[in-house]
Amino acid sequence: MLLEQAGIITRTSRGPAAAVEVERAPRGSSKVDQAWKILSNQETKRAYDLQRRAQELKQSWPVDAHICLDDMDWDDGEQAYRYGCRCGGEFVIGKEETEEEEESVVCCDTCSLSIEVKMAA
Repeated sequence: MLLEQAGIITRTSRGPAAAVEVERAPRGSSKVDQAWKILSNQETKRAYDLQRRAQELKQSWPVDAHICLDDMDWDDGEQAYRYGCRCGGEFVIGKEETEEEEESVVCCDTCSLSIEVKMAA
C-alpha cells in the first residue's frame, strides 16, 4: 500500500495472484526515499505494518473483545501496553498509539483475533 501510494509499484489486479509492476524511479526520488526509510528500519516497518493491519481490521474483520487501556499491563522495556490473548499470544499497543486515538484495534501477535482498546475509561 505504501509503495503503491508512493508510486513505486502499480497493481494491475487484486488478489493473491495480483500482477505487480515495479516502476524504476531515479535514485534520490523523494517517494522512493520515503518508502525506503520506512521499510528498511525494523521499528518503522513494524509500526507501518501494525498501522496497515489495524486499518484492515477496522474495515473488514470483527472485534473479539472491547477493553479499557487500564486493563492492559505496561511494559517499561518496550514502552507498550500488553494484554494476553486466549491463544497464549499477546495484544500489544505502543505508547504513541494510545496518545493519538480514543480507540484502537489491536491484533494478537500469534492468532487472528483482535480487540478494540478504549483509551479513556
